[in-house]
Amino acid sequence: MAIPKKSRLVLVLAATLLFLVLFLVKVKNEMHDFQVNYTAGLRLGQGETIYRPWKPDPGWENDGHWQFKYSPFSALVYLPLSFLPMAAAKGVWYALILVSIGTLIGVSLKLAAFEADQAVLGAFLSFLILAKLFLRELQLGQINAVITAILMVMTWLLVKHEDAPSPGGEGTAGLLWGLAAALKPYAVIFLPYFILKRKWRALAAGTTVLAASLFVPALFYGVQGNWTVIREWVTSLSESTSALITSQDNVSLLACLNKWTENSTFAVILFGAAVALLAVLTLVFILRGKSAPRPAVMECALLIVFIPLLSPLGWDYTFLSAFLAVVLILRHFAVFPRPWKILLTIDLAVIALSLYDLLGRRLYGQFMSWSVPTVNFLIIVVALFYLRMKRTA
Repeated sequence: MAIPKKSRLVLVLAATLLFLVLFLVKVKNEMHDFQVNYTAGLRLGQGETIYRPWKPDPGWENDGHWQFKYSPFSALVYLPLSFLPMAAAKGVWYALILVSIGTLIGVSLKLAAFEADQAVLGAFLSFLILAKLFLRELQLGQINAVITAILMVMTWLLVKHEDAPSPGGEGTAGLLWGLAAALKPYAVIFLPYFILKRKWRALAAGTTVLAASLFVPALFYGVQGNWTVIREWVTSLSESTSALITSQDNVSLLACLNKWTENSTFAVILFGAAVALLAVLTLVFILRGKSAPRPAVMECALLIVFIPLLSPLGWDYTFLSAFLAVVLILRHFAVFPRPWKILLTIDLAVIALSLYDLLGRRLYGQFMSWSVPTVNFLIIVVALFYLRMKRTA
């Protein structure tokens, strides 16, 4: 069922008003992660170091828990916003997150190619399932929706290139991938994919952007100062990551194995084995898709879900990257046998309803300590494999 143009306009205006009220009433007083990144942009513009972990020096301004963990290049995103008052900068970033969420939802629905009479229901259910993750992203003022939107547009360009090959399209897709990886290195997961698929233009364009991102901050620090800041980034990241692996809220696969085994060494061994297994299975997944229509849709959906699972630090809201995967599962839900339909229904319901306000502090804490979200999205991954093995997509 297609929505009339006027009805779509009304829905957009209603949603805009709703999110504006949400910002004014609640979110403008939060967005704590954005404040960290805003400060990094401010420091970059002043030529100051942006990584300030704790030091036993009373004159040193350390950031404690609120450390900037992204690359020096990422601080460039926040540099223009640092010229605005904090309240105005929050408003601009909040709007950018909303546009990014709208982009990744719209592109995902196009990639899934719903039947006309299923599109509205598919869009509604997909958003409902992951709504809490989008809202958490807005509340924190994070950058994950922006990066995921970039990767969604990249996927769209790759799919268009499959349908009608064009060097410009593949090259632009590569530029977007390079930008996403420069903002958050986890997007480098696409590098072996481009090699395997022989996307040489995309690979060349992306690696050029990624390499250039290492040198751009030299405009603010000078060449020697730039390398100093990069070393500070690596040091800060290595020192803070180990302490956060065992955090209750960390839902990466490595954190999950740490929680389950309570043995960090054994968890690392299991994680290494799991990554190797997933790499082999992903190779089979890609080879199996050679005869599938528009294989890049399913392949990119899988790799984007892998990002929060395989990165050492994955927080529950980073699973908003699974939106395309969820859309694809709903699109092909009829293909699954009855036991799978029951399992997926339960899994998607748990994702949607596992709310702190609904479960309460104690139960929610237990829920996270068991790393249930990790299991939820591993089931999503297995469902994608099932669809590929059935040559559905």
